[in-house]
Amino acid sequence: MTTAFLLCLLGSVLQVDDTVAPPSAAAYLLAATSSAVMLARHRAPVATLAATTVFGMLVAPLGLLLTPLTMTPAVISAYTLGMRTERRTAVAALLTSAALLVVSTLFFEDDLSWEDTSRLVTVASSPLVAAVLGRLARHRQAHLAYVEERALRAEVSRDSEARRKVGEERIRIARELHDLVAHQITLANAQANVAAHLFSTSPDKARSSLDEVVETTRHALDELRATVGLLRQRDDAPASREPAPGLAHVPMLLESFRLAGLEVSVHHDGTATPLPPAVDLTAYRIIQEALTNVTKHATARSADVRLTWGSERVGIRIVDDGVSSHTPLEHSPGYGLIGLRERTTAVGGTFTAGPRPEGGFIVTAHLPLPVAESRARTTGGSPDREGR
Repeated sequence: MTTAFLLCLLGSVLQVDDTVAPPSAAAYLLAATSSAVMLARHRAPVATLAATTVFGMLVAPLGLLLTPLTMTPAVISAYTLGMRTERRTAVAALLTSAALLVVSTLFFEDDLSWEDTSRLVTVASSPLVAAVLGRLARHRQAHLAYVEERALRAEVSRDSEARRKVGEERIRIARELHDLVAHQITLANAQANVAAHLFSTSPDKARSSLDEVVETTRHALDELRATVGLLRQRDDAPASREPAPGLAHVPMLLESFRLAGLEVSVHHDGTATPLPPAVDLTAYRIIQEALTNVTKHATARSADVRLTWGSERVGIRIVDDGVSSHTPLEHSPGYGLIGLRERTTAVGGTFTAGPRPEGGFIVTAHLPLPVAESRARTTGGSPDREGR
């Protein structure tokens, strides 16, 4: 407002006869009132432009020279109008303002020289130019706001994706730790019970069982150290050189249960097919968790593991002959069977578990076979696996 007032006074220094003189009282009044009207330009830009245009039309009747400087309030109002109103409204208001300024000047000035004409054109076009600049500023602000919003959305999306990945990694590590600890501790407990039972009657067998406890706990510590070590690795850290367990490790797994006192048999129906690493690990974990639960929860003497190889899926069934203390999967307070269902679903398979009517407990899973490998197997390209 102060700048507009000073510029108006500066413009009124130049007189109509091309001389220079101090601003008159009328110039002070006109500059003050037109500058004061600008206070409302943000709330009512169209009305403010109309008011400043009217004050500009009074310049010639008051004996002052109409110049772009004396029209400073109208120019500033036109800039605000370009920023805050729609294009159609702004164009209509600006053209009307320019036409009124030209007509009012022509009405009071009969004889216009080329210099007067160029000055009048400049005065009439100044609000138009200011409005165009205001429109460009509006587009720039809108673009910056859009870019900022996109950057914010991208940041929120990155944070959500990072939290999702962290959650998935935590679940994966929790499953691995559960499978590891539940299996190894259950075996160690069973072996210790065998040793305690044989301590007074068969010291040699008891010592052998204690050696198995030592070996089991040592192996558990090694696996636990390796699993926890994953938490300390950076994202670009090299992966562990030790392969993930799969069906190839099942014989060693069954042997550990036999040493704990559980008779386990395994049978293969059909022609075996190499499994993808994720499916192979899932199959191993299903057998491991099922037999761990047999040792931990059921008074069973034996368990049977059967692998059925089909054209599209491999079926896994673990049955024990004990008196099951399992509860159904959906009501189980633990996370072992729930974790197995999640693992199986993650690789596209199905999983069920529950007590048998004739006694004992049964765990059944069906895991998908790779299509390419299945086709190769049907043409006789895969080796058979011997059953026991």
